[in-house]
Amino acid sequence: MSPLSHTSAQPDARQAPGPDPNRWHALWVTLVAGFMILLDVTIVSVALPSMQRDLSAKPSSVQWVVSGYALTFALALVVAGRLGDAVGRRRIFLVALSAFVVCSAAVGAAPTIGLVVVARLAQGVSAGFLAPQNSALIQQLFTGSERARAFGLFSATVGISSAVGPITGGLILALATGTDGWRWIFYVNVPIGAAALLLGRRLLPKSAPGERGHLDLVGVGLLGAGVLALMLPLVEADSGGLLRMWWLFPVGALLLYGFARWERRVSARGLEPLLEPQLVRGVRGYAAGAALATVYFVGFSGIWLVFALYFQDALGYSPLESGLAVTPFAFGSAAAAVVASRLVERLGRLLTVLGLVAVAAGLTATALLLWLVPAGTAIWAVVPALLVSGIGSGFVISPNVTMTLREVPVRMAGVAGGALQTGQRLGGAIGTAVLPGLYYLAKGEHDGPSAAVALSVGAGILAVLVALVLAVTDWHADRRDGPRGTPQSSSGEAPSDG
Repeated sequence: MSPLSHTSAQPDARQAPGPDPNRWHALWVTLVAGFMILLDVTIVSVALPSMQRDLSAKPSSVQWVVSGYALTFALALVVAGRLGDAVGRRRIFLVALSAFVVCSAAVGAAPTIGLVVVARLAQGVSAGFLAPQNSALIQQLFTGSERARAFGLFSATVGISSAVGPITGGLILALATGTDGWRWIFYVNVPIGAAALLLGRRLLPKSAPGERGHLDLVGVGLLGAGVLALMLPLVEADSGGLLRMWWLFPVGALLLYGFARWERRVSARGLEPLLEPQLVRGVRGYAAGAALATVYFVGFSGIWLVFALYFQDALGYSPLESGLAVTPFAFGSAAAAVVASRLVERLGRLLTVLGLVAVAAGLTATALLLWLVPAGTAIWAVVPALLVSGIGSGFVISPNVTMTLREVPVRMAGVAGGALQTGQRLGGAIGTAVLPGLYYLAKGEHDGPSAAVALSVGAGILAVLVALVLAVTDWHADRRDGPRGTPQSSSGEAPSDG
């Protein structure tokens, strides 16, 4: 066990006298909120063609509806995690959820694509402030085997919400009437979010007094500017952003290097850094899990947009039919995520390795079938392949969250969860910018959309293979060093602070 984990296992003077009697009800509030903000990452994929027609928007503008949400989501995450640890997770959760509900209504009501994008950017910020409070509240509310069970449910929610987005979006568009039915994809968040807000005020634990800490504003600026510099060219890729803004890549790298140096300096002075360096160096498996999540979400997030474009533009499917086309993946992912919450305690990182192998095999078969089989029958031919890749994905996302966060001390829970999800959102933003761009490029230069979708999915498979290498490396490290500690022994009891 690392020195950091050992230290965090010591008794905390602020420990609660006993378990919170509302902890399981509070968990369901956080799961509903987490499901809603992650569903909004993929639910819009099937609505983009309808939105573009209704608002007479350019493809590059509509792309910002997806990538812009991921961008601001990512920028807010680590800051929000530290802020929740410092001023109270319940307070940040309720404020962020309120903002998310308001922004959802604003996106739905926006009359122009410009206002849609602005409201969507604000929605991403609110989602970014909300997300890390979920995992931090679980760390706070639960200990021992209960924490493992709660994280299993949380991890399953992460995997399922991302997988069912296209189906849910297609169903809403089918039920809504008129050319602006896409607006209900955002309006549906309002009653659900309002109910979660009311229940959260009653059930979530309050912050203990005196728990406010130092917020590293210089770190906030360096990290935010670095991430923004790296992501802007990717988000603008469809309109030539890679060529116009290539210089932002080295600028972003320098800013992130400066951020790392600054955080080490802040930590050495005994202050609270935005991202604790010991979190990367001292918590076993955290760095590997965060890197794996980042790379995997490059392929995972971008593929849904490619499928939506191919099924609707090339095959003439409706949004509902487009969503139903990937139902095998969603069902496989949902079922596997539930099973994975029990298997991860026994198999550990090996479960992630097996899942990534299944995802790579299933997507490879899908790409080949879409390329070689006639368009009219391809959708039925890929059902088994999508099912296999969906099962594999359920064994990747859920267990990786559990394995990555299980040894994180409670005092770092918010920033650790925020940093992990930052990687996921960064990967998602890269994937949603690059993979559709490859699709449009290949569609124009090769022999039609079948070759284009095969090339784009192939790029996603490459990201999955890189994630597989990271998972195998971490698995071998576990075999060499022994099994990781249980959440209770490595993280200590949950303190009463918010």
